[in-house]
Amino acid sequence: MSRCFNFSAGPSELPLEVLEQVRDELLDFRGTGCSIMEISHRSKAFTEVHNETQQMLRSLLDIPEEYDILFMQGGGHMQFSMVPLNLIAPVSASDPSRRGGCYIVNGTWSRKAAHEAGRLGGISIAAEGDETNVPQQQDLRIPDDASYVYYCDNETVHGIEFNYVPDTGSVPLVADMSSNILTRPFDIRKFGAIWFGAQKNFGIAGLTIAAVRHDLIGRAPENCPVMLDWKNYSSKNSMLNTPPTFAIYIANLVCHWLEKQGGVPEMARRAAEKSGALYSVIDASDGFYTGKVKPAFRSRMNVTFWLKDESLNDLFVEEAAALGLKNIRGHRSIGGMRASVYNAVPTEGAKQLADFMQDFERRHG
Repeated sequence: MSRCFNFSAGPSELPLEVLEQVRDELLDFRGTGCSIMEISHRSKAFTEVHNETQQMLRSLLDIPEEYDILFMQGGGHMQFSMVPLNLIAPVSASDPSRRGGCYIVNGTWSRKAAHEAGRLGGISIAAEGDETNVPQQQDLRIPDDASYVYYCDNETVHGIEFNYVPDTGSVPLVADMSSNILTRPFDIRKFGAIWFGAQKNFGIAGLTIAAVRHDLIGRAPENCPVMLDWKNYSSKNSMLNTPPTFAIYIANLVCHWLEKQGGVPEMARRAAEKSGALYSVIDASDGFYTGKVKPAFRSRMNVTFWLKDESLNDLFVEEAAALGLKNIRGHRSIGGMRASVYNAVPTEGAKQLADFMQDFERRHG
């Protein structure tokens, strides 16, 4: 069997150990005589997987009990709607007008989130980055009466990552951590809520997770659609309807793999090593490769770069793929190249890509 190194921005590479366990258990899940894809979501066998996954994630991220962990579907776009629907709070009981959210916009995904929230109520913009950096704390303009402040911790399209947690005072902070969750330690107590899709660092597409502080659950208006109210997931242990059972099972296996590897601190070390190997080649190439993001805000997950001679783009991608280095073309909206080095991408994969980049430069520079 020949496996490539998959640098896709998502869905992303899975640990080989996880894939092998899925293969071994696929036809008979732990003695049930059924595939995990066939058993009831209310069966004892699946309930154990479901609850264990929540508890393991709580342990890996040091999430205290005053936060609920919610398993949902709908992806990031549904959270773009759910966040404002659940958090835009009334000014007071006597004034039913609702206070809007405040958005830090520094890339594609935070901009999409702000646009959706704007459709559902008034919002304000705390600051806008220029897609080469992130707005700094002193540049944030947060209204005292904002219902929440929202930002995207890592923007995958341009490869921009926050290097600090915004201080929002008493206003609840909400973060989209879809692309860098479980890659560095952080203190969730600084946040009112976080959410992330599973398909980059936590498994496969189809599962979206939120960790929400208890006091922020139950704020949605009475006419909020049932499936968009965090309260309904919280009260039903995320069993409001049939959950994405296979995706939760994969997330469970990823949790076990992460624990064996050394947890989040080890993932942080590897992320720095993998992204550092690629950025070193870019910086040493004398302009053959260029990055647009300022070094302090370069993503450890999504390394974006451009070839000086763009006529070489197709050849670069083809030669890399021939070596088993796949899915490195940049996002269609900006072009260039993008190597996503999520948790499951081996360090050896990043080193092989760095070696190829140096060789390609020698031959075409």
